[in-house]
Amino acid sequence: MIKTEGILDQIGRTPLVEATHLHNNPNVKLLLKLEGNNPGGSVKDRAAFNMINEALQRGDIKKGDTLVEATSGNTGIALAFIAPLLGVNMVLVMSENSTEERIKSMRAYGAELILTPKEIGIEGARDLAIELRDQKGYFMLNQFSNPDNWKAHYKTTGPEIWEATDGEITHFVSAMGTTGTIMGVSTFLKEKNKTITIVGAQPKDGAKIPGIRKWPEAYLPEIFDKTKVDQVVEVSEEDAKIMTQRLAKEEGVFGGMSSGGAVASALKIIDTLESGVVVAIICDRGDRYLSSDLFEN
Repeated sequence: MIKTEGILDQIGRTPLVEATHLHNNPNVKLLLKLEGNNPGGSVKDRAAFNMINEALQRGDIKKGDTLVEATSGNTGIALAFIAPLLGVNMVLVMSENSTEERIKSMRAYGAELILTPKEIGIEGARDLAIELRDQKGYFMLNQFSNPDNWKAHYKTTGPEIWEATDGEITHFVSAMGTTGTIMGVSTFLKEKNKTITIVGAQPKDGAKIPGIRKWPEAYLPEIFDKTKVDQVVEVSEEDAKIMTQRLAKEEGVFGGMSSGGAVASALKIIDTLESGVVVAIICDRGDRYLSSDLFEN
């Protein structure tokens, strides 16, 4: 009998590969978690599925309901892909200056997409999503305050990393956007070994790196707990871009700019280590950014 799985069963269980060309410390392993291998193309598949599925299981929503969410890209694509498979409708609010690939991907999956002026950024998109929730009665998942976001990574990403490294991981590095990934993985890994160092990458002042944010206090994600991050590394736009290009050319790892930011931060950590096993998240795939200047020298 042929054994098959549905597309949603392919979320998670992503590869962990060693980077062999980016640093020269023989006593440190740099491992990259390739989240672009998720069926929707990013780490956000995990949280999107968990947020919708758990809401359905609790009875917060039912099939046929309409959901609304603000996004900077990857979460929106994940929600657009997963929502119809779980029987709900999806309205997404996103800044108009998002890449063409992201916009077309969301529409291809059947989501309704509302583009907001680039001047108001993701904060303005979040405000509009709240207005739509209140005016039209849509259900808002609110990835920024929804514990099902980080719990997705507590249940899946963290255990996968622990198992794949045989518990030898010493440092975990992740870009910080909604902070769901770093919160969930940190919670799991710290339960296994409190000495594991959790490192968050955030942009330097003025740097614009898709997928990494330094939030104004009023918009700081409610799921974020600063006690779960041991160290924050600030990364420049230029360093993130250069590392993204290096990942593709030197490691064959085709990721987005937030991945470059995470790996650039990981290398700063490695420079301070005598030995260790460092795991960095490659958030998504680089083909989402081909219409931008990310891969132009």
